Amino acid sequence: MAPVLEKQLPGAADNNNEEEEGQDLWTAILSEVSTTSSSKLPSGKNILLFGEDGSGKTALIAKLQGADHNKRGRGLEYMYLNVHDEDRDDLTRCNVWILDGDLYHKGLLKFAVSAQSLPDSLAVFVADMSRPWTIMESLKKWAGVLRDHVDKLKISPEDMREMEQKMVKAFQEYTEPEDAGPTSPLRRAPTAGEDEAVVLPLGDNTLTHNLGIPVLIVCTKCDAVSTLEKEHDYRDEHFDFIQSHIRQFCLQYGAGLIYTSVKEEKNMDLLYKYIVHKMYEFQFTTAALVVEKDAVFIPSGWDNEKKIGILHENLSTVRPDDSFEDFITKPPVRKLVHEKEINAEDEQVFLMKQQSLLSKQPATPTRGATESPGRTASGSPRPAGRAGQPSTTSSSPMAAVKKPDPNMKAGAANEGVLANFFNSLLSKKTGAPGSPGNVAAGAGVQGSAKKTEPGFD
Repeated sequence: MAPVLEKQLPGAADNNNEEEEGQDLWTAILSEVSTTSSSKLPSGKNILLFGEDGSGKTALIAKLQGADHNKRGRGLEYMYLNVHDEDRDDLTRCNVWILDGDLYHKGLLKFAVSAQSLPDSLAVFVADMSRPWTIMESLKKWAGVLRDHVDKLKISPEDMREMEQKMVKAFQEYTEPEDAGPTSPLRRAPTAGEDEAVVLPLGDNTLTHNLGIPVLIVCTKCDAVSTLEKEHDYRDEHFDFIQSHIRQFCLQYGAGLIYTSVKEEKNMDLLYKYIVHKMYEFQFTTAALVVEKDAVFIPSGWDNEKKIGILHENLSTVRPDDSFEDFITKPPVRKLVHEKEINAEDEQVFLMKQQSLLSKQPATPTRGATESPGRTASGSPRPAGRAGQPSTTSSSPMAAVKKPDPNMKAGAANEGVLANFFNSLLSKKTGAPGSPGNVAAGAGVQGSAKKTEPGFD
């Protein structure tokens, strides 16, 4: 029996094709939704912030938060950054740990980063541009603190080597923004066999201190550049020398570099975009900025020895390999002379002190007692009989005048003669009515007269 062939209608094949295309469309939509839901922003990312006291660490993060935060923490301070992905409409929180500028608190790092959270961390070293003579010493100190902490973590050599290789690959795969793909402007578009591609060798001084995590150097208070020029006579040569040494340090750690100013809000938005790009692989389209000396930006992977050598062409009074501390010296401290404030003590306290001082001094004879009896306190002649006693001076003026001493000087002799002469005149007048001596004598005469009156009767 011959097989029965089904007779298909002319439009049946077209309907089947449409159904298959519809199923493929729904499959693509569901796959996209599933991929989007599984590619949410990761949580648990950490930023480790290091720097000296007063370098502006807390103010920097507060500005990125959009908040006014003037309080300074102590020990280990915790803050966070809100990260929003507009494309996925997703929101997450990035942890920020700020270590105190005192090395005494470095042991607190164990609460901020562990062996499990280290791969999801970004190290940020803050350098204070208002005190450029402290920059290199500070960077080396805090990099050493983080290096010691990483060495103490129980990370297997295989895992640590994998983290270091990841940093090397990210450094070497940097491309200029205009050459990058649409998905990640700072990374080359993936090509077939890229994972098997041989990594080109690095420079002699590049990534020699690989920490296994991304590193970013943030120079704060770059608005102080004008102050350094006016008050400390800094020139372009000084700033080029500072920048060259910082960039050499960045090469050793594979770090990026950015100059910021919270006061003038300089490069703050750029800093936020670069941080979320390094931690969450957000799109980033800003190229390196090296023209303005107070707004430098160098992404990790862009720099090399030849580009740094361009700065050396502007150095005339110093060599590139000279010691940083010998050329960028700390200015002498100017001692400010403040006028001492004088506080007046209470009036009664002052008088009591004077009274106690006077009571301790020995009693001194009065001036009148030490002078001649014939003179008053002012030195003028006075009558000798004013004291209430009868005068015994001779009534003859010439008798009272003493002969001058031939040995006495002429001026002193004349003064003594005149004084004796006037004293004799005053003594003579003591017998006149109204004088004390006359009153006493009159009283005696009256008494004797009264006693003789009964005899006449």
